[in-house]
Amino acid sequence: MPDSSNFYNLTYGNFANPVLAEIRQETYGEDIGQNSWLTADEYRHFIGWLQLNASSQVLDIGSGSGGPALFLGRTVGCHITGLDINPSSTAAANEWAQSLGLDARVHFQHGNASQALPFEDHSFTAVICIDSINHLPGRLQVLKEWHRVLRPGGRLLFTNPIIVTGMLSNEEIAIRSSIGYFLFTPPGEDEQLMQEAGFEVLLHRDVTENNAIVPRRWYDARARRRDELLKIEGEAEFEKTQRFLAVVQTLASERRLSRFAFGAQK
Repeated sequence: MPDSSNFYNLTYGNFANPVLAEIRQETYGEDIGQNSWLTADEYRHFIGWLQLNASSQVLDIGSGSGGPALFLGRTVGCHITGLDINPSSTAAANEWAQSLGLDARVHFQHGNASQALPFEDHSFTAVICIDSINHLPGRLQVLKEWHRVLRPGGRLLFTNPIIVTGMLSNEEIAIRSSIGYFLFTPPGEDEQLMQEAGFEVLLHRDVTENNAIVPRRWYDARARRRDELLKIEGEAEFEKTQRFLAVVQTLASERRLSRFAFGAQK
């Protein structure tokens, strides 16, 4: 089984590096500072579904580099609180927000989203979590916390990129989960747990296609810059990340691991 990867620390610690910016541009087409399987067009659809406006108070779980939250702040003008377990990411995200003059509306803080959230009841009009719920143990309790901090009528949207929809080998599971804690999910589990947590499920959409396209572009863009990345990551880490991206692409294209977007209302 592969050792746990330093994927996130390397990514966040070198986020402003021009090489990584070039890779993001080639990977996503439109670089909004994302670090998942999210494209800008998909994010716009999610923003529309959440019915966000300038008065919205949004909680972004697993906010990472802060790029999508800052994109949301620029395009909608709402207030956003990002929560991420990686202190390097929250520090970099707050610096980025300040450089853009958005720090009055967009703030990032370090925290463990699998535990009780450091927010009062009914603090937010929307909760969004893109490709991060799979890193959080205790799915039911996590959803109950999201329900607690949402206002009545508030909306939740999250994507789960590792729903098991086919046969997986032990090696594939090990590589797919080599960058941290992963909670693989059977079909139907998320909908059931959302209902148990008190939500009304409104959206269930297959968005696996991004998991087939984005990692292939990411792999290729990295391969073209192998020499530059070796100076940042070292050969072992570079090859480990390439194996990870290749397995993500294969499992998604063969529909053995699927990615779904879920939406619900309190």
